[in-house]
Amino acid sequence: MARMANLYDVSKCTACRGCMVACKDWNKLPAVIKPFKGNYSTHEDVDPDTYTIVKFIEHEDALEDIQWNFLKYQCMHCSDPVCKKVCPSDAFFITEWGAVIKDSQKCVSCRYCEYSCPFMVPKYSGREDMVTKCTYCYDRVENGATPACSRTCPTGALTFGERHKLLVQAEERVKYLRANGYPNATIYGRHELGGLNKLYVLTDTPDKFDLPVNPTVSGTVGFWQDIVQPYFGWLMPLALAGSAVSFVTTRLLQNKSGDHGEGGHE
Repeated sequence: MARMANLYDVSKCTACRGCMVACKDWNKLPAVIKPFKGNYSTHEDVDPDTYTIVKFIEHEDALEDIQWNFLKYQCMHCSDPVCKKVCPSDAFFITEWGAVIKDSQKCVSCRYCEYSCPFMVPKYSGREDMVTKCTYCYDRVENGATPACSRTCPTGALTFGERHKLLVQAEERVKYLRANGYPNATIYGRHELGGLNKLYVLTDTPDKFDLPVNPTVSGTVGFWQDIVQPYFGWLMPLALAGSAVSFVTTRLLQNKSGDHGEGGHE
């Protein structure tokens, strides 16, 4: 099966939130009512019961005053996912078409994935005592259907298909946007972190949509993955052996010092 992706074109999105409702419906997730904060966002971030959201982003433009942008936000399904690297129980796997899936039966709720994700997407559910995130509706895709969010989008802002074909489509759309009033239009997700399986056509630079311009993986992830995790099995016995040797050596030196002290008094 070819590598698949979702292409989200912000220039076609009307922020109807149909994708949020479809996601809740398919995954049987409860409604989460957030306090009103004086803007149009119903959710500031994804949460354990809300796998996908539509952000309403305001920013001030020196020439055109206040600008308003929409953005669908969820797990990016990275081609080289950090969550999979740091997971000590191998709870994450990648399907042959590119979805990053978490096996709930293997999750030990350590939350390493939550802390290491460059997009801070996985969220811990105290109710279920596990971390949750977008599943890419892989149960639908594995049976020949499209993700629920893509299927329900009424404006065609969301498209699901083969990644390389969607990139060609995105390039054409960016050309059109740049020639029609959006000189900073760009594709997001083609190269970031080795390539994401959630692609974006943006009408402006990524920072105008609350996306990291250059997402990176923390250096501690490499230390954990390359040093601590592979050698943890013998590092612990080695540390215990070192402690035992230190204890015995200290006791011998103390006894020797005591013998010398008693001899001095005589």
